[in-house]
Amino acid sequence: MSNNSPLTGKTALVTGGSRSIGAAIAKRLAADGAAVAITYNGSPDKAGEVVAAIEAAGGRALAIQADAGNADAVRAAVGQTVAQLGGIDILVNNAGIAINGPVEEIAFADYERMIAVNVTGVFVATQEAVRNMKAGGRIIHIGSSMARYAAFPTASVYTLTKGAVAGFNRSLARDLGPKGITVNTVLPGPTNTDMNPKDGPVAAIVGPGMAIGRYGEPEEIAAAVAFLASPDAAFITGAELMADGGFTA
Repeated sequence: MSNNSPLTGKTALVTGGSRSIGAAIAKRLAADGAAVAITYNGSPDKAGEVVAAIEAAGGRALAIQADAGNADAVRAAVGQTVAQLGGIDILVNNAGIAINGPVEEIAFADYERMIAVNVTGVFVATQEAVRNMKAGGRIIHIGSSMARYAAFPTASVYTLTKGAVAGFNRSLARDLGPKGITVNTVLPGPTNTDMNPKDGPVAAIVGPGMAIGRYGEPEEIAAAVAFLASPDAAFITGAELMADGGFTA
């Protein structure tokens, strides 16, 4: 752990925390002093690597198998976090999927799956976490710059789900402000992940639009999340923090 540990004594749950942005967030929150639980669906080995890395650095971590599109599994994951880590102070709704294609060709089952993971999973995790969260709590959603600027075709349903999260964020801040809980969304722009690698097909389309001339790295998104989770962000709620290298500027 670093000498600067603003999250010492805090517990966090990061959904979809086994890979890419989620893994980077889990490691950063742990480095800042939090005990961290992560959920994963189909990547037990990757989840184990995240836990091992956190523990090797002196932190405390827990991996929970839970499909983010299964409401009962999400509720159980929050309950397990509370039971094993002693509470929940920070929820990061990171789990998300994208199944792209022309709107007239998207299978209804794929639409339903995206809604289940990207919208319903966010609602259920938030609802259950709030039931266990005290004043000073933090809820941080991972949205997308696509909700502000649709840079390429075939992502209409994914963008629909991220737009829903943006609206949820703003209104939820009104509900939870009196409880002393802040709610914010980080909107990553093009970031080097398994879903959208910096040398992948999307990069050829969006690369020229990057103001700083490169894709973001997961650790840079994690830094934005860590700030919103910290005591320094106590006066920030209902906000959207664009972390996109100027892509939407």
